[in-house]
Amino acid sequence: MTATPGAAEEAGTPAPDRARLVVVGNGMSGARALEEILARGGGERFEITVFGDEPHGTYNRILLSGVLAHAADAADDDELFLNPVGWYAENGVALHAGVRIVRIDRAAKVVLGDDGSVTPYDTLVLATGSRSFFPPMEGMWASRTELTRGVFGFRSLDDAHAMLAHVPRSRTAVVIGGGLLGLEAAAGLQAHGLAVHVVHPTEVLMNQQLEAEAAAVLRATLEDRGLHLHLGARTTEILVTDGAVSGVRFSDGSDLPCDMVVVTAGIRPNIGLAVAGGLETQRAIVVDDRMRSVDDESVFVVGECAQHRGEVYGVVGPLWEQAEVLADVVTGADPGAEYHGSRLATKLKVAGVEVAQMGLRGPERATDEVVRYSEPGIHQSLVIRDGVLVGATLVGDVSRAPALTQAFDSRTPLPVRRSELLFAPTSSGPAASAADLPDRARVCHCNRVSKGDLVASVAAGAESVAACMAATRAGTGCGTCRRSVTEVVEAALKDAAEQPAPTGRG
Repeated sequence: MTATPGAAEEAGTPAPDRARLVVVGNGMSGARALEEILARGGGERFEITVFGDEPHGTYNRILLSGVLAHAADAADDDELFLNPVGWYAENGVALHAGVRIVRIDRAAKVVLGDDGSVTPYDTLVLATGSRSFFPPMEGMWASRTELTRGVFGFRSLDDAHAMLAHVPRSRTAVVIGGGLLGLEAAAGLQAHGLAVHVVHPTEVLMNQQLEAEAAAVLRATLEDRGLHLHLGARTTEILVTDGAVSGVRFSDGSDLPCDMVVVTAGIRPNIGLAVAGGLETQRAIVVDDRMRSVDDESVFVVGECAQHRGEVYGVVGPLWEQAEVLADVVTGADPGAEYHGSRLATKLKVAGVEVAQMGLRGPERATDEVVRYSEPGIHQSLVIRDGVLVGATLVGDVSRAPALTQAFDSRTPLPVRRSELLFAPTSSGPAASAADLPDRARVCHCNRVSKGDLVASVAAGAESVAACMAATRAGTGCGTCRRSVTEVVEAALKDAAEQPAPTGRG
């Protein structure tokens, strides 16, 4: 479907005195860059055209596990869709949903679509994101472009719906990959009553985020909840009977019968368009500190397809920071704006188990201090360097995450009694809850919302948690900060209610 904005565009005549801005990619990063551009007056400066592979507006990809866990069609879910198709027309943006850009002609400054369209640009934003990685494996593909029946990736809304359609004729599922996405897919399928087996090549689940001891606690919790985990195992073949999945084979020669296979073996940045267009790529498209391609000042890049100072980020916080810098530079709001990389602090809900991780996973120097506490279902570890928190990992109990995140972000001196960081606080220790944090403390990392921002929204008239979330966008990214948002807003609402009503003088 295609959404077009106004009379000038519908008549086929370009709006006068506006440069042409084209955004390729309508996922979360591309849409956020677009929102930031519009917020800086970009609608008056540019004639904006957006291309997206998927036939939808922008949706929150982080919530796909919820779509999978619930059979109801979430296509009309207001929480899932960040910018529905109508939003683009309302904001004067031409959206071409379901149109793939297949070529960039940088000399002519045009992009070519698979629908035959040729669209000129003055400024081009590439937000092509990433794709599922399917390791080479016998039985994976029915043809060069079609997966074997019963094999799925888990990257898009269409993937989730295809999996849901297959669930009623399945009893056993195998998920290849024990990272965050794989465990979320496993939990979603388990919610439908399937026996779910997760196969992971290392002994450490979520090895990109967790060290071995934390992963062991997570493993025990997930096994208690009925997931079958095959760690240190490698799938070498997908078994096929009558054109459909019938099982998987491991490297030791053993077989596991199943009705469906979900491949979550990692992602790869979508850089094919950039490679064909002659832009420099390594793991992703190489950009400078202003989020421009190092080869072409008219081409900007944002999101999982961007490589900045050797880093490629896959969580929303850094991508939002990139989008802000890009918008500042593109619109001229701050031509000197620069992105210098991000310090990662993430809070996740993994198959129903809460996890928070920031900075280092473990000590790297002989002088690093480690504070560790563990019991069945709970793991908490801190890494302290020169009296400053440089890493924290929490599994099962993340109640201290807001205070630890504040300490991590601010690099403030820590209490002499390190145990106060994890247990009952004193006046010198970190805050007990998000409501006790200082106003400058960030509550929502995805949308960079501080406690002070939430309190200000209450002062401005917001009368509920939902109203504050709508005003500030807190809690609308990954959603794991909602408990902290609720604590702050409810405390602010209580304080506002207890304030004496102003009295007039007669």
